[in-house]
Amino acid sequence: STPLFSLGTQYWTSRGFALVDVNYGGSSGYGREFRERLNGQWGVVDLQDSVNAARYLVEQGEADPGRILIRGGSAGGYTTICALTFTREFAAGASYFGLADLEPFATGDTHKFESKYEYTLVGPYPEAAELYRERSPVHFADRIKTPMLVLQGADDKVVPLSQAKLIVAALEANGIPHAYLLFEGEGHGFRKSESIVRAYEAELSFYAQVLGLELGDSVPRLEIEHL
Repeated sequence: STPLFSLGTQYWTSRGFALVDVNYGGSSGYGREFRERLNGQWGVVDLQDSVNAARYLVEQGEADPGRILIRGGSAGGYTTICALTFTREFAAGASYFGLADLEPFATGDTHKFESKYEYTLVGPYPEAAELYRERSPVHFADRIKTPMLVLQGADDKVVPLSQAKLIVAALEANGIPHAYLLFEGEGHGFRKSESIVRAYEAELSFYAQVLGLELGDSVPRLEIEHL
């Protein structure tokens, strides 16, 4: 990605984590052909590019295959949930307001500016209804074996609260280690400083417990179900 200062990147690297920012197929800034790689392939290209990035780091001796994490928000949250559902590359993941079921978005359960965007990324609905189901990780939640943190804004109009509830219910039903944080007064992307701090500290505590890392007393311990 383009070199720039990121407080998020600074947070993780200052705590001993190495961070890879994956611009998977469909990202802007690399030409039209690269941007259009995601058309009709959402849930495939983004997932495979993320997995390939992890595998490359392992092959280069830059990452421990048992300690690779994945995180993302919105579409990146969807990729995260897909990664923990359909692959075994990651030790844990954190989804910020990610999608678990694509079908409601094709039928209008989203913000008007996002409406019908899925037709480009997946296919026309209802003609491609089966494809929407195949790309929706909530329908395959019994495959999830990896701990997941779910963070959601209560007032999100783009990815509604119902999406978080779907995946959390599936994790609970299958006894998968997970934690769920709901942020009142937050929408699609957290804006309040206290929300951002709470989210990052929860994520750090989540990873530390899953990986067996020691944290200082200043970081509140997150309650993780089924760990």
